[in-house]
Amino acid sequence: MPYKKAEIPSKYFQNFFNSLPSLNGKTIAITGTTSGTGFVAAKACLKLGARVLVLNRPSDRSQKSLEVLKTENSNTEILPVDCDLQSFNSVRQAGRKIHELCPNGLDVLCNNAGVMALEDVPTEDSFDVQMQTNHLSHFLLTKLVFDLLEKSANLNGEARIINHSSIARKQVKKLEPKYLKKNGGNLGGNGSSIFFGGARWTRYGQTKLANAAFTACLHSKLSLKNSNIKALVAHPGFAITNLQSTTVKDGGMGKLFTKILMKTAQSGEDGALGILNCIATPNVESGQFFGPGMGGMFTAIKGPARGFSLEPSYDNPQTRELLWNLSCEAIGEEFII
Repeated sequence: MPYKKAEIPSKYFQNFFNSLPSLNGKTIAITGTTSGTGFVAAKACLKLGARVLVLNRPSDRSQKSLEVLKTENSNTEILPVDCDLQSFNSVRQAGRKIHELCPNGLDVLCNNAGVMALEDVPTEDSFDVQMQTNHLSHFLLTKLVFDLLEKSANLNGEARIINHSSIARKQVKKLEPKYLKKNGGNLGGNGSSIFFGGARWTRYGQTKLANAAFTACLHSKLSLKNSNIKALVAHPGFAITNLQSTTVKDGGMGKLFTKILMKTAQSGEDGALGILNCIATPNVESGQFFGPGMGGMFTAIKGPARGFSLEPSYDNPQTRELLWNLSCEAIGEEFII
């Protein structure tokens, strides 16, 4: 019998959503909106009046979710952009499409999409499938549309770049270069223990640490330029989404263990509060980290999202330089801010 995710009611989402301002006139791009936090964020932004670009790998699931979003939000503009984050070529095509759709600029880029604890396999570009999906392709996408964010920041007073991390960043001590290089398929195998250093989870933790470190890089560079672009990051705590279902199907988590573990979780809507704070809350400061706490496993798993400072484990000159240089090397392009 396949794993079936639990249905957990939302506790905080509706009151938070009711507090948000209109997003009329804003153009927002979100990756990974087929389900989970990305779907919740896209739906909320549409209801608040934004023009929303949804970036997904072409599939029946993404088409169905697009149809649902269109049906429920017929008075706002939703624009699909094909984007397979396991392919740099696809990301570059998506970057060109965004430029066609957004000649007047882009207000928010939300790098939300992610995979978790997948097998040790390479992408077509030879990188680890988790690192390319979760970080490297988002790094490339941000570089490709950065001029559009600058245009909006100059015209409207601000723009925002949002990355989606996880409490799994706490499972690894530091960013290791080998995970950012062309070592896909040769990064430890398929051990699936969450608590005892299973290689699938080590690779995942590295990607989530990279998401936070990328935000630290952007915040540092943008601050030096006195830019009106804000760099923000969020994590969802333990949130019930299709992410767990995909991981179970791929062998990264056992069905019974997942059912037990996710009894401690919160709803996908409540899990989206972090990125929605980053997207829509007025007067946020660049460099903030939104989530239900900043602890590790079992100490920051659910609750209202609050703003915290970036952590010194990745917000330090050595880690920022390592992440930026290896990411530029991976995409084969300099990213100059």
